[in-house]
Amino acid sequence: MAKPRKNAAIRDAKDHPALAEARRVLEVESAAILGLIEHLDRNFVDVVELINASNGRVVTMGLGKSGIICKKISATLASTGTPSFFLHPAEAIHGDLGMIVRGDVVLAISNSGETEELVRLLPSIKRIGAEIVAMTGNPSSTLAKTADYHLSAAISREACPLGLAPTASTTATLALGDALAMALLLRKGFKEEDFAFLHPGGKLGKRFLRVHDLMHSGDQVPMVSVETSMHDVIYEMSKKGFGIAAVVNAHGVLEGVVSDGDLRRLLQKDEQILRKTAADCMKRNPVTIDGSELASAALQIMEQRKITSLFITDGDGRVEGIIHLHDLWGLELF
Repeated sequence: MAKPRKNAAIRDAKDHPALAEARRVLEVESAAILGLIEHLDRNFVDVVELINASNGRVVTMGLGKSGIICKKISATLASTGTPSFFLHPAEAIHGDLGMIVRGDVVLAISNSGETEELVRLLPSIKRIGAEIVAMTGNPSSTLAKTADYHLSAAISREACPLGLAPTASTTATLALGDALAMALLLRKGFKEEDFAFLHPGGKLGKRFLRVHDLMHSGDQVPMVSVETSMHDVIYEMSKKGFGIAAVVNAHGVLEGVVSDGDLRRLLQKDEQILRKTAADCMKRNPVTIDGSELASAALQIMEQRKITSLFITDGDGRVEGIIHLHDLWGLELF
């Protein structure tokens, strides 16, 4: 059988029943999310303040599809500065309730608000001393009425054409969980650097690496005094392998540097440089960087100055470390 022409398939696709259904689903779910805006009230603010003031964790609990949404909400909270984890209600009934302690905030999610496993746990959670925040689609439900706080995730209809599969309800609940997490992020003053700290393996985490996170320090730093003979300066440079040495005074303050390039240029002019001291041959006022600066700033300096190493100094000019171009390559800092 001959395959339909590609152009014909594209031309007919816009009228395909699957696309019509997809549009309808997206419209229903979009409306469900927008409909939550009118439900936002003082209760939402109180929940944000409750969690912000808590020294405990946010324990999300839900069954079935709600449980899946709970896991996502917990992950979002944890990654934005609010400690959180998911606890399966059935596991909690059979012993894992001990994971909840006084001071925790339990975020119990159920569209109906009548999920048996959750309702059975409410008295025990209250005895523990944890606060209960219910997120349901039914403010008259047992869960909503028993909880200390209720956040409405009510929708007018599901996107499922049979009206059975949780679709718009789960989408709306997830969006409300995101709204809660972002409101908490702002309330806590959570910044990009904080997010990067919690994502050290990601690209954003690398972007916010500081120079002191990557620098070589202590005995790894090639460093000599102003009185050191050039013979010993060369030995120090060879031993440490950075192609440069810091020249410091008696107080450890950086006075200058001697690099491989400097040595080559000096040897062309003066074959007796081995009889001189570091102070005689060093290049004064070298460019340096503070350890608290972003690693990307160090890379920028080295690329602009066409140098391969950079010394890190403190506020008084004392050498704290050294960073090499190889330490920065491949980190995707921009």
